[in-house]
Amino acid sequence: MRLSRYFLPVLKEAPSDAQIVSHQLMLRAGMIRQEAAGIYAWLPLGFRVLKKIEQIVREEMDRAGAIELLMPTLQLADLWRESGRYDAYGPEMLRITDRHERELLYGPTNEEMITEIFRAYVKSYKDVPKNLYHVQWKFRDERRPRFGVMRGREFLMKDAYSFDLDADGARKSYNRMFVAYLNLFSRMGLKAVPMRADTGPIGGDLSHEFIVLADTGESAVFCHKDLVEMPAPGPDVDWYGDLQPLVNQRTALYAATEEMHDEAAFAAVPEGDRLSARGIEVGHIFSFGTKYSEPMKALVMGPDGKDVPVQMGSYGVGVSRLLGAIIEASHDEAGIIWPEGVAPFDVGIVNMRQGDAACDEVCDKAYAALSAAGKDVLYDDTDARGGAKFATMDLIGLPWQLIVGPKGVAEGVVEVKNRKTGERYTASLDAVIANLTKGN
Repeated sequence: MRLSRYFLPVLKEAPSDAQIVSHQLMLRAGMIRQEAAGIYAWLPLGFRVLKKIEQIVREEMDRAGAIELLMPTLQLADLWRESGRYDAYGPEMLRITDRHERELLYGPTNEEMITEIFRAYVKSYKDVPKNLYHVQWKFRDERRPRFGVMRGREFLMKDAYSFDLDADGARKSYNRMFVAYLNLFSRMGLKAVPMRADTGPIGGDLSHEFIVLADTGESAVFCHKDLVEMPAPGPDVDWYGDLQPLVNQRTALYAATEEMHDEAAFAAVPEGDRLSARGIEVGHIFSFGTKYSEPMKALVMGPDGKDVPVQMGSYGVGVSRLLGAIIEASHDEAGIIWPEGVAPFDVGIVNMRQGDAACDEVCDKAYAALSAAGKDVLYDDTDARGGAKFATMDLIGLPWQLIVGPKGVAEGVVEVKNRKTGERYTASLDAVIANLTKGN
């Protein structure tokens, strides 16, 4: 993409009401525009990142055996009355009446609807387990939306729902999602720590929040420091084998948000291994048994011929929220530093003398070669000053910058800058292209 043809409305200063770094940088980098309190238009640069995050989530869900569908944003109030949640949910639910006086709601979550879909088709134990998911826009009428996409009213979410015959099967489904979440967050360059979460009246130990450590995190968190550096399991696990050892490896070490924090248990962790920090929740997995299947009559016939309510779980990832979390965890005073897996473009080409025939020729060659190799390239072919071009590239945070100037062209070299480390090197254009496309 040539910058002269792109839509990138960068700002020199963030609006005064943007309180946290991710909100400030997303506005300055021309990624989002506020249309109403807690409701944002996704501009081209932000939308590219959103789609890359969504695709990583989708790939890891598919790998772990989940099956994608798409449910509507509007739901019948009667479904929620079946579960008992319609009146209990509170003012965060946006309630709607259509022209036929039918009561609807803009879905904040989808437990009721997925249960209704499942019960309509699945009747036998032979047809479980199943895990159904979708990636969908949702709405919660937050009293005080703030922090940009971190706590908006409209948000993009991946929510998956598992259905099993018994508690043993439910645990296996839970473990698959636990491991899948470790992998998907790792692919985004995040070190997400699973922390025990409240299971409410269901009880048990099958509820975890996945927390990214960041100075501006919404809550205090406490964990064993080894959890932060523990590598993800990777894709080559036996998804239908015994994943419990991988889960135990992480849950055996102390990790809790301040709501679940146990001072005595934390004190038992060796002092040098204790980590107290701030954290941002980016995912939540939860097994809730028959909370919905029982009142909504989602029953399957067991091997003994008797109908039983299925055991269910839900698994959420805040897709749009992840953009804010990644920026909070990865930025500097100049702007965003995107991990390579989610960057809107892989490489930014900076033409230091637009209109100079030699510089234009080298830039065009680099643009064509990198694009042909499958790289997403943003070519700054504008006539802005060099300093302004560098500032924009640093602000939008592309992993690599390829800098082409008259002096280097005369010497047969171009300059490359690594946005994360700040390191620079010069080499021939062919060598740079080979290096930037290595592994493609």
